[in-house]
Amino acid sequence: MESLDDSRYFTALAAAFVRGRLPELAPVSEDRDVIARGLAAGLRLHKFKRNTELPRVQRVLGALRGIAPESLLDVGSGRGTFLWPLLDALPQILVTSIDKDARRASDLQAAARGGIRGLTACCMDAEALSFPDGAFDVVTLLEVLEHMPRPERALAHTVRTARRFVIATVPSKEDDNPEHIHLFDADLLRALFADAGAKNVSIDYVRGHILAIASLR
Repeated sequence: MESLDDSRYFTALAAAFVRGRLPELAPVSEDRDVIARGLAAGLRLHKFKRNTELPRVQRVLGALRGIAPESLLDVGSGRGTFLWPLLDALPQILVTSIDKDARRASDLQAAARGGIRGLTACCMDAEALSFPDGAFDVVTLLEVLEHMPRPERALAHTVRTARRFVIATVPSKEDDNPEHIHLFDADLLRALFADAGAKNVSIDYVRGHILAIASLR
């Protein structure tokens, strides 16, 4: 990939990542120049391809527009499939992004360091969140719970950490991903959230996925 097409990539976010990885480029003002230099240096920027066409991403962004949170914790941000569309569409939200994979967390930290306003990133395990009770308006766990050895522990921590809502998506049917160690249905998700202390759980289905929105009030 020699250049980034603005219509297909989050160019401002990609440029911030490059600046975070290559701080000597900070004086370069044009995002496209920064990106070109990052590509020449061997940085891979495919993670910044726009994925807002994914139905589950669109649905969660729509829910967040209605909730209008001031702060949000995104658990297991990974390559940013949800995080980059979130930062692009709702830049007014203060976002904390975590991932337990050190390499991915380092990429998230580079993007924050490179100039993405309102983004904080760190390496942390969702089953042992160190944030105080009620630290965030909303916590999101998108395509995360099916990977966790103890999803009930992660939900207990996220419900404790959220003030208003926890939003989760999981696959609704079996697939061939060897990293998926759980398959949830609506009843199991409701039970897990209830055990974690959620007051009410709304369930919806989005093209091969289950969307759960748990209210904490």
